[in-house]
This record gives sequence, structure tokens and C-alpha cells, in this order.
Amino acid sequence: MWYGRFVLLLVTMFVGQDLWASAGGPAAVPDSPMILGIPLDFILFALTLLGVATLHRHTLQVALTGLAVIILYKLLVTGFKYGAGVTGLMLHMGHEWVILTNLLCLLLGFALLSNHFERTGLPEVLPKFLPSGWMGGFALLVIIFVLSSFLDNIAAALIGGTIANIVFRKRVHIGYLAAIVAASNAGGSGSVVGDTTTTMMWISGISPLAVLHAYSAAVVALVITGIPAAIQQHRHAPINAAPAEGITIDGTRIAIVFFILILAIVANVLANVVFVGVADVFPVIGVAVWVALLASAPLRQPDWGLLPEALKGSIFLLSLVTCASLMPVEKLPVASWQTAFGLGFVSAVFDNIPLTALAIKQGGYDWGVLAYTVGFGGSMIWFGSSAGVAIANIFPEAKSAASWVRHGWHVTVAYVIGFFVMMATVGWLPN
Repeated sequence: MWYGRFVLLLVTMFVGQDLWASAGGPAAVPDSPMILGIPLDFILFALTLLGVATLHRHTLQVALTGLAVIILYKLLVTGFKYGAGVTGLMLHMGHEWVILTNLLCLLLGFALLSNHFERTGLPEVLPKFLPSGWMGGFALLVIIFVLSSFLDNIAAALIGGTIANIVFRKRVHIGYLAAIVAASNAGGSGSVVGDTTTTMMWISGISPLAVLHAYSAAVVALVITGIPAAIQQHRHAPINAAPAEGITIDGTRIAIVFFILILAIVANVLANVVFVGVADVFPVIGVAVWVALLASAPLRQPDWGLLPEALKGSIFLLSLVTCASLMPVEKLPVASWQTAFGLGFVSAVFDNIPLTALAIKQGGYDWGVLAYTVGFGGSMIWFGSSAGVAIANIFPEAKSAASWVRHGWHVTVAYVIGFFVMMATVGWLPN
């Protein structure tokens, strides 16, 4: 029953960390069996990702099945990082619940936020200010890039996807969808408020200036992926340069959108700067978004009917994130530019949050380089980043890894070129 799961969650939240501390830290657990030198945990996760990539019409079922198999395997064979059996699982979830709850709240909240923005009337009049031809599609990607530098990349991608759906008359090319995700991830890579991974670095005491030079790669990557994607989109469905007639701008909804975003940013700053450590034990940003949504509901009701479908996509993402958190990622190679470059490709299929957390703990990285690789690298496959999953919730046709890679080839090319431009101009500056 639901109340049984609720009690389990409460026990995990309030007892889990004390139990771990009293045990003196993570418990020793058996090593995972190896196949061709690869821990079986990773093989199970790889099979889950392969199922997601090939059975894109059943992604939720595949992700949940993979999660169940991995949990069962760790219960019966290896145990968990913080102990064996059900207790080890509870302790593990006690350390992951903040990230998972934040993601759930943000994914659901930004789905409603995106709908608020769509109903402001601004997307309908925006074509008036966008250039005609393929330059209009490229200009929209630049707008998404800029938005993501001070908004969460999920919000920037959802807003961009909403606008694209309107200006291209609901005929958005998959290659352009990949570029929307890439632009949102690129824009957030050099800003500590633009991406979860860079915010984690900021929380850990890394200066915002230490990630700023990620833009030396991100701007190049935006151009490399943006131009081919805009041309793809123009050939598929040109931009509708004529705004709809009789559109009234809803100033109240515009104010609500800004209120939600500003409250999320302020809450994040307060939790990480003024009340240091609060964000580690409570899902501040996600809760702030929902407080703003509910507080503004008397003025304009959100479209609550969007939540069931958004919940499906959210559960899918949370399943993959939980699978990733269960992997034995404690043994990364020594920090180097080669390692950071490789992590970009790993990030395309492996959640970048535990990778970033481990890299921070390990130390020795150039944080701007790492921010670019784990951020932009996740754009190469649709489920490689939260922004990609959010876009796939709006455009189900994007849930084909083969189509994403085939039509979004320019994202991978942009990642490689952007990286080596940064190496040539800025270099490797480990902290």
C-alpha cells in the first residue's frame, strides 16, 4: 500500500544517515562478479540502456524492469554502497532522495511552466521577431542557449521546444530537437545556475569563474550543431514568419512564469550561500517551483491535465538516474583532459550527476572542461540529459536513439570540435 512506501521513505530520510554514521561509513560489500573485466552491475545497466535505445515505444517498462533487476541483483549478490540487504538499499535511497525528488518536482513543474508560457501568447508573436529562412531556426537556438545560462537547462529546453512546436506548425525535425537539447546544455555549461552539474560544483566550493571558460567550447559547439540543424528544419518545415492574428498577450501568465523562475533561483542561492547545506538534505529548488505554481494558481490555473503524461516521463528518468546511482563508479581513471573528454561520451548514456559528484570528490579536474563535457556530452543521445528526456516528453518521436544519432549527427561533431577548440585556446587548467 501507498502508506507502507511512505513510512519506508520517512524511515530512510530521518534514520538512514544516522545508521550510516553509526556504522562508520559505507559498509564493506562483496566485489561484483566480472565478465571480460567489466563488473556485472555495468553490464545489467548497459542492457537496460540498450533496451531503451531499441524498444523506444516501451521505454518506461524497460527502465523499470532494468531497475528491478539491478536492485534484485544487488540485494542477493553484492549489496549496496552503504550496506547489504534491505537496510543497505534504504540507506542508499536516504542519500539519493533529495536529487530524485528535485528532479521529479522540476520535471513536473516545468511541464506546467512550459504550458503557462505557451498560453502567454508570446510564442505566437515571436515569429515576427525571428529572421526568415533557416536563420530563424538558428536564432531560436541562440535564444535557448542564452536562456539556459541563467535558467535551468530543463526549463530552457522546454520553452524552446514549445516555441518550436508553434513556429514550425508542430512539424519539428528530430535533428532540430537534438539541437534544442544541445543548445540548452551548452548554455548551462559555463554557468553555475544553468545546470545541475555546475551547481554541484558551486555548492562544493568551486568558484563560478572556474567553469566560465566552458563557453569557449560551448559557443563553438552551438554554431557547429545549430547551422546544420536549422537547415534540416527549414527543409522539413520552414518557419511560419507570419504571427497569428488576434493574439492577446497575457501579461499575468508572463508574470507567473518569471515569478516561478525567480523564486527557484532565489531559493537555490539562499540554500547554497546563506543557509549552507540545506540543499543537501532538502529538495529546495523543486519545492520552490511548486510553491510558486500553487501560489499563482488563483490568478491563472495551470493545466493539471498535463501531469499524468509528464509523470510517465519523469518516472522513466528517475528509474535511469536510480540505476546509475547504484553503479560502482568509485574507480574513475586519473583526472586528465583525456578522461574528461571520454566522460562526455559516457555522459550520453550514463547519468552525469554521480559522475560529477565523483569527479569533485576525486579532484584534479579543470572544472570548465568537465562542465562542458558532462553537460554538452549528454546531448548526443536523447536520454543522456534531463533536458533531452523533457523534450522527448513533448515529442515522443524523439524516443528513438537510432533516429536521434542519425539525424542529430551534428551534435557529436560539435562536441568533438568544441572540445579541441577549448584545448587549443584555453588549455587544460586543473584546479
